[in-house]
Amino acid sequence: MREQLECIELCLGVDEEGVESLWVRIKGQAHMGDITVGVYYRPPDLEEEVDEAFYRQLQAASQSQALVLMGDFNHPDISWEDHTARHMQSRRFLQSIDDNFMMQVVGEPTRKSALLDLVLTNKEGLVEDVKAGGSLSCSDHEMVEFRILRGGSRAISRIKTLDFRRANFGFFKQLLGAIPWVRALEGRGVHECWLLFKRHFLHAQERCIPLRKKWSQGGRRPAWLNKELLVELRWKRKVHGMWKEGQATWEEYRNVTRACRDAMRKAKAYLELNLARDVRNNKKGFFNYISSKWKTRDNVGLLLNEVGVLVMEDAREGRVSECLLCFSL
Repeated sequence: MREQLECIELCLGVDEEGVESLWVRIKGQAHMGDITVGVYYRPPDLEEEVDEAFYRQLQAASQSQALVLMGDFNHPDISWEDHTARHMQSRRFLQSIDDNFMMQVVGEPTRKSALLDLVLTNKEGLVEDVKAGGSLSCSDHEMVEFRILRGGSRAISRIKTLDFRRANFGFFKQLLGAIPWVRALEGRGVHECWLLFKRHFLHAQERCIPLRKKWSQGGRRPAWLNKELLVELRWKRKVHGMWKEGQATWEEYRNVTRACRDAMRKAKAYLELNLARDVRNNKKGFFNYISSKWKTRDNVGLLLNEVGVLVMEDAREGRVSECLLCFSL
């Protein structure tokens, strides 16, 4: 650990023999919570008793508000895209992750074509810039690099944007229509005409269209988030607070979380099914859903045009649901 980081080693399950793990708590900055970091190595063909001992450690560590767990877990049969596994021990590992509300953030293979080295966290946005590549010494595993954000607060945007919902377009049209454009632009060059028009246009815009705070893309409500699901998510947040205060049990909070997770998956699947069925009559909604899946906006118009042609061709053959599933992944 770096010298400037104040940390202490945690003794989670000191009687758990055979578990190769290390847990530390890093003291957070002022007005920020601490971060628990764990390192774990699971040898291949490990006995189920040792696995269960590690899961008890994980359950104790997950009581922390911010947890990051990394290491070689040796579960090559897990498909992280659909959250399934072939072997019983791997399925038990997935169940333990769900029970402790952990998410896996590594998306590239770390040993040949297998994803063995994982980074797990229980807080969205705590781990960023995850990259796999290169190796240390003679190891045959790819090196995984990532950043842990110690500060939990998000910067407040001061950017203002136009609020067209409260705009007075009638007055806007009246202001621009009262200007004798033929006489005002007569004898001027193209650049001078543009500057004159721009000045009058911005003046009318300032008087007729108010400003509002600009909200980030992450603040928009997803298309699949209906009213009933929003009520369930609010209840989950309330139960979480009750569990932290000792007014609800761990099993109650776990059951509520599972129910919300299943409802979210069904809502997303139902939305994609409706988009697949109505793709010919609802092209705008279809392309909006596709564009929301892209993490970058570079050349997005040209790219969506090419993708749209392919998808519309697949729609005639009944393969739209497969295309939507590919975009959702």
